Amino acid sequence: MSSLPPTSADAPVPPDQFPGFVDRVFAHLQRADQRRWGHAYLLGLLTTPGKKTVRRLAAAVTDSPTASQSLQQFVNSSPWEWEPVRHEVARWAEERLRPRAWTIATTVLPKRGDHSCGVHRRFVPRLGQTVNCQVGVGLFLSDGGSAVSVDWRLHLPARWMLPHLRQQVRIPDDIRPQPVWSDAFDMVDRLRRHAGVTPLPLVADLRDGRRAGDLVRLLARQRNDFVVAVSADFPVLPLNAAGRAPYSPTAPGIRHGLPSAGVVRAGSVVGGCLRGTHLNAGAPADLVHLTAAATPGVRERRVYRLFTDRRRPSVVWITNMVRHRAAELSSLVGCWTGTADAVRDLRQDFGLLDFEGRSYPGWHHYMTLVAAAHAYRTLLGSPPRSPARELEPVPA
Repeated sequence: MSSLPPTSADAPVPPDQFPGFVDRVFAHLQRADQRRWGHAYLLGLLTTPGKKTVRRLAAAVTDSPTASQSLQQFVNSSPWEWEPVRHEVARWAEERLRPRAWTIATTVLPKRGDHSCGVHRRFVPRLGQTVNCQVGVGLFLSDGGSAVSVDWRLHLPARWMLPHLRQQVRIPDDIRPQPVWSDAFDMVDRLRRHAGVTPLPLVADLRDGRRAGDLVRLLARQRNDFVVAVSADFPVLPLNAAGRAPYSPTAPGIRHGLPSAGVVRAGSVVGGCLRGTHLNAGAPADLVHLTAAATPGVRERRVYRLFTDRRRPSVVWITNMVRHRAAELSSLVGCWTGTADAVRDLRQDFGLLDFEGRSYPGWHHYMTLVAAAHAYRTLLGSPPRSPARELEPVPA
């Protein structure tokens, strides 16, 4: 590894953990200048207060007049693969965090103009207005108290598949528009198959998605445990809706013999819970089938469980973990709640909203660096400091 970029002459030498972290996550980069500028960019994200523009990041780590151009090229033009970096961050984070769940979070990234990849007009209920934005879908590792992001997807509306727009922002030929649930499944599947981390239950909020059932079916088919928030009108079939004897697992807190004869809304099945008694307060949950994807009203054979949690009593959750105790399911819901705090930290302290480029590879490079910086700070505490050495300009 080449010498570290400098700040002021009186800055202390960084702790040993940071060089080791950088060497590990960028180990697959073959070029020394790529590893060097990756080191500088991470250091800038960790030590630059406020807005994370390229100029401010460069000024925080070096006096070189060409550093900002080199950092910008490293993110927007340099042809390095981001997925191996993310998988290494995931392995590194798993060793320190001891996660209990994988969680999904969707975040709106407001943008000016319409030239950045994936930008579109979107109504945001939290803001109560339509905004010009990108939408990022993140996969996190969570232990219930802390969460770190290990993968990201950029939501691409259909118009970005037009040939001239694809070429303009360098969208790869194999990328197609996908709903949020599909992005979520793809990230989970790739993390499980390629990163070598331990599979964990997935916790996600898909209340705004129209096809949450597709993700539920795919996860169940892969035998991946999950706890997914769905809309109150999500269609289900109570367990004895087809005249069958009710399912009777040995787990506590399950009601038998649901008196329904057809497809109902998930919110009505757990209606008693929605009125003020919730799963982790000892109320019963409800067992259901999903309707068959091709034939509405026809049940599928798998059994799922609906419940609510007292921390968010209006949210209906569905899970395939039908034999787990109420406290375990409530704890997983807590992992999802903690992920919202991680997204807030990424926005406020790590530049999640500050990407200045327009390209698809640039967005993924930047999100990878932001995720790595956040993981380092979350799991190792205080930020590193730069030694007082010169960073020689690296030719573009």
